[in-house]
Amino acid sequence: MPIRNIAVGRPEEAYNPDALKAALAEFFSTLIFVFAGEGSGMAFNKLTDNGSTTPAGLVAAALAHAFGLFVAVAIAANISGGHVNPAVTFGAFVGGNISLLRGLLYWVAQLLGSTVACLLLKLATNGQTTSAFALSSGVGVWNAFVFEIVMTFGLVYTVYATAVDPKRGNVGTIAPIAIGFIVGANILAGGAFDGASMNPAVSFGPALVSWSWQNHWVYWAGPLIGGGIAGLVYEFFFISHSGHEPLAGSEYA
Repeated sequence: MPIRNIAVGRPEEAYNPDALKAALAEFFSTLIFVFAGEGSGMAFNKLTDNGSTTPAGLVAAALAHAFGLFVAVAIAANISGGHVNPAVTFGAFVGGNISLLRGLLYWVAQLLGSTVACLLLKLATNGQTTSAFALSSGVGVWNAFVFEIVMTFGLVYTVYATAVDPKRGNVGTIAPIAIGFIVGANILAGGAFDGASMNPAVSFGPALVSWSWQNHWVYWAGPLIGGGIAGLVYEFFFISHSGHEPLAGSEYA
């Protein structure tokens, strides 16, 4: 059972050099991802006079986030596992693949990375707003909540299948591409409804810098629930009954 593998971790993990290096990798990867994703939206708004809600804007956002996440996961994969997302870290935790203390280090790094990215964007664009995630007209808060759960479930399930599963074999080499693709596809599916965050860090940075917190809880609760369910489902049905061994320290541990 995955629950048996859940661990709080040792206090020394808070200052262990490998854990700190992994957290630093998460910081830079999240910064790069948010700068590219949020920046592409700001650039499209400037070019089209705030036309980011058009079909072309949605496609541009999907491509920017897919490419950005592909790179962000790839450059951190050998150091931290390339989570780049508190929901992925939470999914790894409930599946017993990362300790609570190490996971909290990742969370802090991811949130800081997103915030610094948005501050840099604001500085570089001479004060242009980093737009917080918001619900589209006619979309209820519970509709968005379900969207975030389902989309993040798909994302974290993909992470488990391509990067965490010890039987992944050669599929592991395309994990960053698969993870980027599912995020891009989900943005095309849900972007017009609630922005398709799937990532509390991606939502947190713009909300903090613009100080806009309306319905912000949706972008935490939905992804964490979806990611947690995906971690439990994959561990219970596809890993736990097949002689799963704990992952090495460089991979989600």
